[in-house]
Parts: sequence; structure tokens; C-alpha cells
Amino acid sequence: MFEKYTKQPDETSWRALSYFNFYRFIIAFLFVSLYWASQLPPPLGAYNRGMFAVTAHVYLALSIITVFFIQLKKPRFRVQVAAQILADIIIITIFMHASAGLNSGFGMLLIIVVAGGSILSPGRLGLLFASVATLAMLIHETYIHLLPEFPPANYTHAGFLGLTFFVTAFICQELSNRVVETRALAEQQAADIENLSQLNDNIVQRMQSGIMVVDDDFNYWILNNAAKRLLNLGGIAGEKTIADISPELYANISAWLQDEGERTIVLRPSGVAGDIQVSFSKLSIEGRYRLILFMEDMALLRQRAQQMKLVSLGRLTASIAHEVRNPLGAISHAGQLLAESDALTEGDKRLTSIIGEHSRRVNRIIENIMGISRRDRAGPVKVDLDPWLSDVVNEFLSTHNLEPDAIKLNVTDPAVYAHIDSDQLRQVVWNLLENGVRYSRGHPLIEIECSVMEETQRPYIDVVDHGTGISSADLEQLFEPFFTTSSKGSGLGLYIARELCEANQASLNLYSNSGNGCCFRITFSHPEKQHSLV
Repeated sequence: MFEKYTKQPDETSWRALSYFNFYRFIIAFLFVSLYWASQLPPPLGAYNRGMFAVTAHVYLALSIITVFFIQLKKPRFRVQVAAQILADIIIITIFMHASAGLNSGFGMLLIIVVAGGSILSPGRLGLLFASVATLAMLIHETYIHLLPEFPPANYTHAGFLGLTFFVTAFICQELSNRVVETRALAEQQAADIENLSQLNDNIVQRMQSGIMVVDDDFNYWILNNAAKRLLNLGGIAGEKTIADISPELYANISAWLQDEGERTIVLRPSGVAGDIQVSFSKLSIEGRYRLILFMEDMALLRQRAQQMKLVSLGRLTASIAHEVRNPLGAISHAGQLLAESDALTEGDKRLTSIIGEHSRRVNRIIENIMGISRRDRAGPVKVDLDPWLSDVVNEFLSTHNLEPDAIKLNVTDPAVYAHIDSDQLRQVVWNLLENGVRYSRGHPLIEIECSVMEETQRPYIDVVDHGTGISSADLEQLFEPFFTTSSKGSGLGLYIARELCEANQASLNLYSNSGNGCCFRITFSHPEKQHSLV
């Protein structure tokens, strides 16, 4: 508010100065009006009526001119305060002289002037105003002491009045300082509250959970981005009530408020493919209440539950696999020794071959499980996917005795690079190729496309087969461990492949699915955003 606490006075300081100048205008206008109405009460102008009239007109003119200086804010604030206060001291002293001295009562006006100056400009300048006013009183009393027509000078009265000026200045300075300190503290607290409010808004808007705050008239106050997404409200324009946004949600809230509904519900808003879970909480504020709605995507909740289940399942199966491996090794070894016997019939040899085949299958399952539990840390390197895929395809064709045109490779970009562990990527691609060969019926059996997405500039590999596609009943379990539709499969291939991709900041998803086949896409991280992989 005041220049002592701010380098530049604010609007409140200038407004206070304009109020003080308005007080000066009222006093001057009153004196001028009384003069022209010939109604000046004694002792106003008792000694020199002409001097009093001229001074009153000058005072009125100064108060009017000062208005323009205040509006322009020039000269600076403290200069204007000092000029007004010193001018008032001089003018009121003249009023006092023209009205027969201290007995006229103009000393009270000087107290008001000193108080105003001390409030508007606290500090040493306030004491200066008190000193000048006291000095003016003493000079006036000394001057009238030399004039025989005046009553005798009253130095005692002048001294007490001067003391009053200093006390007034001191008290007003203390009060103004406290006001300034309180205002500064209030402004600081307001700034802190504003910062906390902005921080809170930022946190609420960035939360993954949907947050909606509703008043007792069902108008929403807060609606974060996650809530808009979950309720499919990206294009709302002006809706304010829950009834407008979601009639089903409105009905459930109304039922809950009447103790006829559940506190947590699951609903599917119109235009949204998945379910959301909504929980209600009531917050009372000054006789009214606010409702806080917490929204969660049920797909994410199910996914988290599934991940926790898979972690527990992985630990359990890893411990079981470790215990099964030793007796399995003994069974396999015994089957091999038995197969070397010369006394076996053809039927017995067939049985021993079955033992060996299934022992190897169980061993592969155990190795996959153990590989999941002690997966090696990824060692990412820069891989040129064009020659790398060519090597993998040639190796796969040779290993599975396939025709050279059984797999069609198409790299649309001349230079596609991925930052990934090449051995783990080989395991992922190999698994997808084996699945494709198992189910594909077209020619070529598999098509591989490698390119870079235009929107995100992220490289990708598509593995496309020509089978019958995946049924809708199997889609939800596609990447779960031990799920397979083949009697010879372990159900761990796609699960391990996705885990390896995630360990390398890549992703594996079913990109397309139809009755003519399906496409699995490996999407790699953006080259400029790759960092250490775990």
C-alpha cells in the first residue's frame, strides 16, 4: 500500500491520496461558500477577512489542480504527498493567523493534516510533517507577539499542540505500519493459496483416475481430463448438470443420497466401449455439501488384478518347475536306457519314444517357465532391421525345411533401425513365425512388413498369417500364460514374447484380426526417446 514497502505505490496508495485530496476540497469549498454567502462564523476571518478569503480560494484551486496530478501520477507519489501536506500546513497557519490565532481551533485541522501525512507516507517523512507543523505554530506565536493588536502569544498552547503533532505522527505511523504488514501478509497468503490452487488443479487434471466434484444442485465444479475421457465428454459444450452429462450416473447418485443405492457402482456411459467404476463421497461445507466422484477404468483395474495374479502364478510355477525338473530328468534318462535294450518289441519301442517325446515337451515348458522367472537384463543395441530380418527369415526357412517363398519380407523404408536386444527380438520374431506357420493356409504362409509409422516415427514389424483368425472368445486370453488352442503348444509363447518386448520398451499387440488371418505388430520405442532398458 505504501512506498515504504513497495518500490512503486499501487492503486490503493493513489486512491488513498485522492481521498485525502477530496477532504481538502471539501474544507476549501466550505470556506469559500461561507465567504460568498457572508456567513463566516466567528472567529473565521476575524482578524483579516480578506486574507482568509484569498487563502480559501487558493486552497480550493490547489485541491482541484491536484486531482489532475493524481490522475497522471506525476510527479511521483511521495513528492505529491509531501507537497500537499506542506502546502496544507502553510495554508492552515494562514487561516489561523487570519482568524486570531490558536483560539480559532485551526490547530485541530493541523492534527488531521499531520495524521494524514503520517499514514500516507510513514517513516521519517511523517516526523518531518510534525516538526514543520510545530515550527509553524511557534513562528506564528512569535510573530503575533510583535503585533500589539493581537492577543498575547500562548507558547504553552503552541507547545502542547506541537507535542500532540508528534504523538499523532507516531501513533499513525505505528498503525499504518501494522496495516501494511497485515496487508503484505494477506497478499503473501493469497499468493500461496493461488499457487496451491494451481498446483492442486494441475495434479487433479493429470491424475489417471477420473475426478468430478458436484454441488447439491448436481452442477459439476471440477471435471478433470481423465473423467472427460471415461465419460466420453471430449465435446461437451455448456452442460453443467450431471443429468445432462449422464442420466444413468444422475439416477445412481440420487438413489445413493436417499440411502437406496450403492456407494460404488459400475456403469457403461453411452458412446464408451468399456465399463467404469464410480465411487461416491460426500463432503459437507457450511451447511451445504459437495459430492466427490472417483472414476476408474474397469479395464485397467482388471489388468492390474491380472498382473498381480500372473506375478503370483509365475512365482508358484517357477518353484514347481524347479522341483519337477529333477524327477523329469530321471524319467527321461530311464526312458533312453530302456530304448537301448535289445529285448524290446516294436510296441515297446513305440512306448519309449512316447516317453522321450513328452519328456522333451515337459522340459521345454520348464525351460520357458524358468526363463520367465530369471529373465536376463536386456542389452539393447542399434539393429538395422532390413538385413537382420533377412538373416532371421533365412534361418527359419532352413530350420523348418520351408520353400524360399513361404515367407515374404517387405521392408518399405531403406533404413529402419531399432534399439533393442537382438537375441530377445529374435526369440519374439521366431515365436510369431512358428505360430504363423502352424495356423496359416495361404501362400505365402507369412508376410513380414517393416517400416516406420508416419504419425509417431516409431519403427514397427508386422507378422501377418493367412489362417482363420482368432475367435472372439479367445481374444481376452490371447497373451495370458498357459493359454493355447493347440494340443502341442505350451501356451507360453505369446506371453513370453510380450514380456520380452516390454523389457525392451517395445510393445507386442494383435494389430488386426479377421477370418482371413491376423497380424501381430511389434512397435519399437521412438529413436530419440530411448533410454536404458531393464
